[in-house]
This record gives sequence, structure tokens and C-alpha cells, in this order.
Amino acid sequence: MTMIFPSYLIRLAMTLLLVDSSHASLAGAEPIPQTHTLDAIIELALARNPVVSSAEGHIEQQRGHQTAAGAYPNPTVTGFMGYGEVRDAGRANIRESLDRQSLTEYNMTVGQPVEWPALRAARQRVADAGLATANAGMSETRLNLTAQVKVAFYDLLLAQQDANLARQNLEIVESVARIVKARVKSGEAPQFESIKAEVEVLKAKQQLARADNVVRINRVVVDTLTGDALGSSYVVQGDFMGMSKALHIDDLMARMGTQHPTIQRLLQSVEQSDWKIEFERQSRTPTVTVNGSYWREIGREAWQGGLSVPMPLWYRRQGEIASSLGTKRREEAELLRTRNELARAIHQHYQDARTTAELIEVFDKGLLKQAQEALRLAQFSFQQGASSLLDVFDAQRVQRQIQMDYAQARYELSVSLARLERAVGGTP
Repeated sequence: MTMIFPSYLIRLAMTLLLVDSSHASLAGAEPIPQTHTLDAIIELALARNPVVSSAEGHIEQQRGHQTAAGAYPNPTVTGFMGYGEVRDAGRANIRESLDRQSLTEYNMTVGQPVEWPALRAARQRVADAGLATANAGMSETRLNLTAQVKVAFYDLLLAQQDANLARQNLEIVESVARIVKARVKSGEAPQFESIKAEVEVLKAKQQLARADNVVRINRVVVDTLTGDALGSSYVVQGDFMGMSKALHIDDLMARMGTQHPTIQRLLQSVEQSDWKIEFERQSRTPTVTVNGSYWREIGREAWQGGLSVPMPLWYRRQGEIASSLGTKRREEAELLRTRNELARAIHQHYQDARTTAELIEVFDKGLLKQAQEALRLAQFSFQQGASSLLDVFDAQRVQRQIQMDYAQARYELSVSLARLERAVGGTP
């Protein structure tokens, strides 16, 4: 018996099948990894890396010190109260003149410390220099973190390119292996040729697996620098840096001395040490406390005023002054050492960048094209039967090695420029 279904039921059933198949394909498909550029990763790192939060906390701490340095000392209020009676028998006239022979007695004293103006000014200068040092430290932290992110980004970018080259190499080797198998099957080539092709395929797969593992490791490094903001599956998009011909070593050295945040931080530290020395010297002048008191006793009421002055007879802060002088000397030595190290780093990274840039020019002027053309000719000759399998694999190895050397040279140039940027204190 033949059943005839209405056309609208047929269309509904087909629609449901299409929806189910689309859902199944979406469920089985892998999620597309997100793509991040270098600028986006740097922005995430500066926003979420804990070292930036630590520097911000140091700034807040120094602001608190600045607020405390500008505050005036609080007064001291002392009060006593008690019950008193007249018991002196020799003072009968006083007892007779009083309406009462007992009274609640009390007194109150207010003391206000008055700082030496020079001492207060020196303390405020110390706090101001401390805040300036913390701000320079924040710039230093951002500079160092940016350099770390750039180096990690270029590590991951090189690993991705290595993985792509390994994947291309596997495709080439597999295509050659298919041709070899076809020739062996048709009797045009011995069985040994097929075994060699399979060995090359296994080698290419192992190289691809190692390259993918390096990508995963470098991906974790970049994700750690951003405070786990990128996740475990993502890719980076960008290119390596190129060296500008306008870079000159003298200009880089001059910019390092004027704008590097580490130099600025150490200069502020030396200035803070100067004001610490001045503060300790001014501390030898005692702080005067102005006192005022009111007394209420039986038969007596009095207002009094006075001064309280500590006398620096035995100790005049010699230890604190000597300690501050030693701190200043140590920080001046640290400033000189940092200048020398930054100067050495600038010369080293500048020369490394120049040497690598010259090597990249050799690749760009024809070495890459020659290797690619040699591989193409070897593949064509093999397909025509004019060359052996070994010739194809040798040409393929040379071409891949040249591509890897080219990518490695561009990576080294980018890393040298990133480190040069950190040594200079900003973008050269």
C-alpha cells in the first residue's frame, strides 16, 4: 500500500533533518582559537600582571607617607580628678573660712608639640622624593614588562612559524611518498624506495609534533605574563620587527641618560637620601612642647603655662646621620653601575641588531628564492623521472633549513630591538 504525504510535511521533515545535522556539525567542530596582536597582549599584561599591581601599591604607600609627612603633631591632653578634704589642724582659719571642708578636685593639662620648621620641611621633602621614586618605579616596571611580553611574543611567533613550516614539510613529504608508492605498485621503482619515503614521513611527523609542543609551551608563557587572560588555546598574529637605518648609537646613549626610568628612579632615590640626611641633622634641634594647665583644688584655682624641651646632651643622632650618609653613597654607586650596564647593553644589542639585519639582507636578496626554485625543480624532475627520491628530500631539507634560518634571523633581530628598547628606556 502506497502512502502519499502532504508536501508541507515533507518540507518540515527536511527542515528538521537539516537543523539536526547542523547542530551535530557544530557540536563536533573544534572552537576557533582567538587571535591576538602584540599591542593587545601588551595592553592585557599591563592591566593584569601582578607586578604592575605591586608597583601601584608602592605608589599608594608613598602617598600615604606624603600625607603623614604633612600632618601636624597631635596635642596631648592630661586630666586628673579626685576627692579632697581639709585636714590640716594648723589651718583652722582656712577651714573656718570655707563653706565646706571637702571638695572634688581636678586639673587638666594640654600640651601641643611645635615642630622645628626646617625639620618639618625636610620630612616633607623626603616624602615627596619617595613618591617621585615610586612613580619612576612604575614606569620602570611597565618598561621591563613590555620588553618581556615582546620577547615572549616573538618566541611564540617563531614557534608558530616553525610549526607551519613543519606542517608544509609534512605535506610535501607525503605527496612525494604517494608518488613513490604509486611507482612501486606499478613496478617502476623498487620496494626500498617506498620504505625510505615512509621513514621520511615519520620524521616529518615527529618534527611537527615537537614544533606543536614548543608552541604550547610558549603559549603558556605569554598567557602567564598577561595574568591568565588569554586562555590555553589562542594564536598570535603579527610580524617580526625591522631595523630602521635612522638608529645611531650616540642618540641612543643620550636618550638613555635623559629618559630611562631606572636612571630617573635612582636619581630620585639619591635626592631622597639627601633629604634624609638633612632630616636627621635637623632632628638634633629638639621639638618644643607648649603646655597649658588648669588646677582646681580646695581653696585654690590656678591657670599655668610652660614649655617642655628635651635636652640633647648625650646623643645627637650621630648614628642616624651616618646611616643616611652610607645609604646615599650606596645609591650613588648603584646609579653609576646602572649607567654602565645600560651603556654596555645598548652597545651590545645595537651591534647584534646591525649584524642580524645584514644577514637578513642576504636572505632577501635571493637566497630564499633560490632555495624555493631548487625545490621546485627537484620535485618537477622527480615527477618526470629525471631525479631520484634522495635529490627531492635533500632539496626539501635545504629549503626548509633556509626558511628556518631566515625566520630565526628575523626573530633574533626583533629580540635584539626589544632589548635595545629596554636598555634605552623607550622605543628607539
